[in-house]
Amino acid sequence: MKKALDDIVVLDLGQIYNGPYCSLMLAFQGAKVIKIEPIKGENLRVRRKGDSHELLMLNSNKKGVSIDLKSEEGKQLFLDLVKKADVVVENFSLGAMDRLGLGYEVLKKVNPRIIYASGKGYGLDGPYAKRLAMDLTIQAMGGVMATTGFADKPPVKAGPALCDFLGGIHLFGGITTALYQREKTGKGQLIEVSMHDAIYPTLASALGAYYSSGGKVSQRTGNQHSGMATAPYNVYPTEDGYIAILCVADRQWQSLLRVMGKQELIDDDRFQTNVDRSANTKLVDEIVTSWTSNKNKLEISDILIEANVPHAPVLSIDEVANDPHLKYRKMIREIEHPIAGKVRVPGSPIRLSDSPLDEVVAAPILGEHTDEVLQEMLGLSEEQLEFLHKKNIIHSKEKVTR
Repeated sequence: MKKALDDIVVLDLGQIYNGPYCSLMLAFQGAKVIKIEPIKGENLRVRRKGDSHELLMLNSNKKGVSIDLKSEEGKQLFLDLVKKADVVVENFSLGAMDRLGLGYEVLKKVNPRIIYASGKGYGLDGPYAKRLAMDLTIQAMGGVMATTGFADKPPVKAGPALCDFLGGIHLFGGITTALYQREKTGKGQLIEVSMHDAIYPTLASALGAYYSSGGKVSQRTGNQHSGMATAPYNVYPTEDGYIAILCVADRQWQSLLRVMGKQELIDDDRFQTNVDRSANTKLVDEIVTSWTSNKNKLEISDILIEANVPHAPVLSIDEVANDPHLKYRKMIREIEHPIAGKVRVPGSPIRLSDSPLDEVVAAPILGEHTDEVLQEMLGLSEEQLEFLHKKNIIHSKEKVTR
């Protein structure tokens, strides 16, 4: 069955997480994604000894090409590929593509239909634009660290690379929007997504409290609601770990009281509404903790499922890595890599009823498809390829058998 982006060719210059995740989503929707790396590979490839598992996770279903874009011959190969492509994805530091002579103004002259997608830390302009950016720095500048951790402790980063991946997701959305618009106009365009911009709306709870209180709001609230506007809303101790419990509706609080054997509190004025409970958060937490602390987290979970109370046991990374629900949903895929052997990689979180999930193919070895892509797309001969290999313009790889 034909997939949504089957006819789309993407030149993926992405590195680390932001760009590669964006192009992974494009690949899962059927686009032909050509991952173009330097001769020695992108930064994530050399993070650990051998190809890092992170690289294997974010580069499935792509073709691997290795070209020296600093050489004139390499630049020309890239421009020739741009003529045949629909999308270019890059998340280099500000100005890097322009310094190579391969910025948007150059590429749109080569191909007016090209959609140039640029993922940046702080965008292409503005007071912060020239700052070097990584996920940690955006978390620091973007308010994530101000709202993560406990009030009496130093700021803490969120564990996942939220800013990188939110940036990549928004870039994917921008590309698909631009492809739709191109159907009407026939023209490509420049898309830019700032990780700093993308993270800002996630502060809704904290900003809501900030504006509602006239600027008086706790910076860090631990596991409680960022705006201190919902109770219970916390992570509570159990005999064997922790469980997250929250009640956003009064009926959920009443159900929780019943299973805790605290029916007498249903009519207590201190807990009647969410506003009342939020004003008595400490007491609410003490009541819930007294119930959870002598029970197993999965035992509690079973009770709360029946009571229809929002909750979740706090799972370890080991438990998440073997999660039966993620396996059922085909988000955890076990595939065979020619060097790493069996590896687990993510599937697509985007499901379309008319585009069934494809088989997931292992991430390419550095330069694995260089010859194939240049022959297929540019018609290069064996002699031309040999010349480029000898000059180290393209990566000379050992033949890989999949």
